[in-house]
Amino acid sequence: MSGTVSGTVSGQQSATAAPTARRRRLAAWSALVVAFIVGGLVLVLVSPDEWSERPLLDAASPAPDGARAIVRLLEDRAGVEVVVATGIDEAIADVDAGGTLALGATAPLADADLRRLVDAADGVLLLSPAARDLRLLFDDAAFRGRGDGGEVAPSCSLPVASRAGAIVPGAAYAPGDATGCYPVAEGAWALLTSPAGDRVAVDGTALLANEHLDRAGNAALALALLGGGERVVWYLPTDADAATEPKTLGELTPAWVTPAIVLAALGVVAAGLWRGRRFGPLVAEDLPVTVRAGETMEGRARLYARAADSRHAAHLLRRGAERRMARRLGLPRTAASEQIADAAAARLGAEPTAIRALLLAEPQRDRELVAWGERLRHLEAAVDAAVRTERTPS
Repeated sequence: MSGTVSGTVSGQQSATAAPTARRRRLAAWSALVVAFIVGGLVLVLVSPDEWSERPLLDAASPAPDGARAIVRLLEDRAGVEVVVATGIDEAIADVDAGGTLALGATAPLADADLRRLVDAADGVLLLSPAARDLRLLFDDAAFRGRGDGGEVAPSCSLPVASRAGAIVPGAAYAPGDATGCYPVAEGAWALLTSPAGDRVAVDGTALLANEHLDRAGNAALALALLGGGERVVWYLPTDADAATEPKTLGELTPAWVTPAIVLAALGVVAAGLWRGRRFGPLVAEDLPVTVRAGETMEGRARLYARAADSRHAAHLLRRGAERRMARRLGLPRTAASEQIADAAAARLGAEPTAIRALLLAEPQRDRELVAWGERLRHLEAAVDAAVRTERTPS
């Protein structure tokens, strides 16, 4: 009767424990889902713009390759109004109202649009001069290497360069008909000015970027080039001609998609680490048929004979013999064939060259393989006998 009572009690306990475990698992999953949802909402609401990649010298970017620092200096210290244009038509309208044009990489612009934009501006500072820009706007100037990271003093009569002093330049250009300043090498200058003086080309990524602005006179030169007027139009033509260019997938998707994908990936990884576990050791199970090792060996031998692959069969025989002889001779498993042959020759008192020739032979035909295998077997037997004799001398 006592056995019946104890069985009933244990059954009730197990029945109670099962729903409790399920409730705990359900509560843990619910807490995990809620935590990731809250985290995703925080990421989207607090910093949605940080997920989008900004172009080089972006006026609002605090990244090392951004240009927020020089824009703040222009606005706070020089009292210059900085207007950021987002399209070719907007940029032309802004420069028509007056001011200096700070123009980024012009690759998206057609030649006609580039000329129309530059002609409408009172002054132009090219921030990322390309070969086409130098050819069209600076009378066949060309790219000519880069600086070595050291400071370079001006060697021209340009007032802004004289006031700024030495800078740490980036790219250098052959001037053509333009005027060069800050010589980097023979015939190469870090700053070019057009004959009329209304266009300037300089490597803005090395001069105006946030991470380089505090070097030498970089900031002073940038303020002098851009702060001469009351207004600067900052235009990076990354979205030029947007009416005819198809939008990318990143432009079509909402801002919350990227953080949601990142959050989902983190959730999958966290769930895998939480729930992933081993299933324990494998259960031993008797095979339905027991195959003797000799039958397996004969089957493989017939396959090698049918394939007429004497070299592969010789390789297997050699590897097995070397492994056994290395163990008997006290050599490591990683010992080379030459080491095993020399050790066997020393133990047998034989010529090492002969043992090496036997062990490293490459039989090409079945008859050669059979003869070589017999000699290899005799060698292994001799090594075995020599080792046993030394261990148990008569």
